[in-house]
Amino acid sequence: MGTDEREEDFAALLAEQDASDAARRQVRAGERVEARVVTTGPVTTFLDIGAKAEAVIDTAELRDPETQELTVAVGDTIEVTVSDDGRETGSIVCRRVGRGGQTADELADAFALGLPVEGVVSGQKKGGFEVQIGSLRAFCPGSQIDLRHGDPAQYVGQRLQFKVTKLEQGGRNIVVGRRAMLEAESAQRREETLARLEVGAVVTGRVSSLRDFGAFVDLGGIEGLIHVSELGWDRGAKVDAVLEPGQEVTAQVVKRETDPKTGAPRIGLSMRALAPDPWTEAVERFPPGTTVRGRVRKVESFGAFVELAPGVDGLVHVSRLAVGRRVSHPRQVVDEGQEVEVTVVTIDPAQKRIGLSMIEEAKRVAEAAEQDQRRDTEAAMARSREQSRFGTLGDLLAASRQKRR
Repeated sequence: MGTDEREEDFAALLAEQDASDAARRQVRAGERVEARVVTTGPVTTFLDIGAKAEAVIDTAELRDPETQELTVAVGDTIEVTVSDDGRETGSIVCRRVGRGGQTADELADAFALGLPVEGVVSGQKKGGFEVQIGSLRAFCPGSQIDLRHGDPAQYVGQRLQFKVTKLEQGGRNIVVGRRAMLEAESAQRREETLARLEVGAVVTGRVSSLRDFGAFVDLGGIEGLIHVSELGWDRGAKVDAVLEPGQEVTAQVVKRETDPKTGAPRIGLSMRALAPDPWTEAVERFPPGTTVRGRVRKVESFGAFVELAPGVDGLVHVSRLAVGRRVSHPRQVVDEGQEVEVTVVTIDPAQKRIGLSMIEEAKRVAEAAEQDQRRDTEAAMARSREQSRFGTLGDLLAASRQKRR
């Protein structure tokens, strides 16, 4: 191999190394990254975090606190936070997410870098909570334990992540909080959620609260509203009869707009949009001539709307409300919420219209009675004619006998 060829090979290797180094980014202190375990030792474990150099972490952070057994193996991926990016010590040092803050020095690092620490809420005290972080005790103000105020007793005994907001007297005065961290996480989830909340998208969330006008659903950092009219095809349904707080629901985004006062996004959701349209079965269920019981949903001057099934209404025109009397307003005959018996006169599924009548049965009864009366009259007339015929014949026979004498 000649000198030129060796120089070309060296240049190619150098370019390849430069490209590899360029692909491995520079990390910053406080950054949370995914790390792959390269080797484990009794004191130090080496990690590949995609940086230009390998990182290290205390092996103690990877042991079970009770059994002291290693919880990871070579090749495993864990989440860590960079506590030192190498600018001061020359080595990239990491901490296991949620496992830091065991000593005053570690808390000092966490405080300086804004890293989360893990602690157990050990009890309530005036104005907040006592939190045990390793062997150290900290105080969390009541306003900093969560985004929303809840039952304080629910937090006692929970293992949660906090950020150190004050560290004084060598670790004897420690104040921690969660609110700022939760707000940041919520803001991030909010942005991620907004990116997928386009009109027509189908989303899943959890009911956060109920109101008379609808239900608010937490979609992940942002809430949407299912209006009572969008709960389903049953227009008379009450919100608390359909949903309950904490229930998981699937709905479709039907509206997205900006609040003109606050600038906040307003998301309208619908469960009804995902439910089968009851009109697809209306023709088979309610053919003309069918008599069915329904509930008067709305009364207008021209007639009464009667709900035959959830989402399927028909109209009883004012002229078909009563027989034998003039009705100037439907309220003279029916009231909203009243159950009535109606007969289907016409149905137009394309226009979603059904014509109903409350007088068809009365008309049938009247016609039947009229037919019965007609039959009775005709029978009586037939008997009368028959009797008249027999009476005349009797008279003739009697007259004939008189002549013979």
